[in-house]
Amino acid sequence: MKVGCPKEIKVHEYRVGLTPESAAELVRAGHEVFLETKAGEGIGAPDSVYEKVGVKILPNADAVFETAEMIVKVKEPQAVEIARLKPHHTLFTYLHLAPDPAQAEGLIKSGATCIAYETVTDRDGRLPLLKPMSEVAGRMAIQVGAYFLEKAHGGRGVLLGGVPELDREFNGRLETVYSTTAAVAEAIKEADVVVGAVLVAGAAAPKLITRDMLKTMKPGSVLVDISIDQGGCFETSKATTHSEPTFVVDGIVHYCVANMPGAVSRTSAFALNNATLPFTLALANKGYKKALQDDPHLANGLNVYAGAITHEAVAKDLGKPFKKPDWLN
Repeated sequence: MKVGCPKEIKVHEYRVGLTPESAAELVRAGHEVFLETKAGEGIGAPDSVYEKVGVKILPNADAVFETAEMIVKVKEPQAVEIARLKPHHTLFTYLHLAPDPAQAEGLIKSGATCIAYETVTDRDGRLPLLKPMSEVAGRMAIQVGAYFLEKAHGGRGVLLGGVPELDREFNGRLETVYSTTAAVAEAIKEADVVVGAVLVAGAAAPKLITRDMLKTMKPGSVLVDISIDQGGCFETSKATTHSEPTFVVDGIVHYCVANMPGAVSRTSAFALNNATLPFTLALANKGYKKALQDDPHLANGLNVYAGAITHEAVAKDLGKPFKKPDWLN
């Protein structure tokens, strides 16, 4: 199979869909791999590293899409990329369609087969291709929360980690509460940083903190919305970028960067590829139909096929008909 990997074009997205090691595995399996020039530079992998393992370097994204049968990316396709998709393409990447009707409509019209990392499952119903990036974003959430708590960055001027004298006095501790509206409302009153990490597979994230609830928080507190890819779990959330990561509503700093792991591109690209490679190989070795028929967990990743939404939760949130392909049992 001809497998293509274009350079990511989302703002400040430095990851790459195929690391040199993943590309090498595809080449060893007998596939042709085509990479847009400089696509790997964000992870410290120049074209020469890919060429050494048998990858063919193409001058631009148009050439990659025109040549490849399967497109492997990281982030959801941007409008210019959607315009390049054709019915013969298989797209394997994060999609996050539920809160993005414009993207969904574009993919439907393209006729391409679109498989989303974030809805592929494992035997236990977990999300193995979302997990590595969720872990990265979770670690980053504490870092960015602490950074934006600093007075110079709009926060309360509080040191998130505290100071040794207070640590000895109160000891580090973790408190858990039942997930109810009342419990959340009470907890945020005293919080310096609130991290939103809600997930309903395929569906838009529920809004757990309303604008009215913001008024009970301490001015200069920070909200970090990891769920922003799925629309965000705070009523006041809106997607931001690494170049302009925050905004303030009612005195509360909001950090809602939709591609947080892109800032630590090398770590996150290798972590992601470790998870995606077995599925990428299956799709390339067998073709999408046989790969999905053989693996119901990979089949759960199918979001768009033949001009229809094929994931039930995605279809419900978009208000679109759900249509399962006849060949997929």
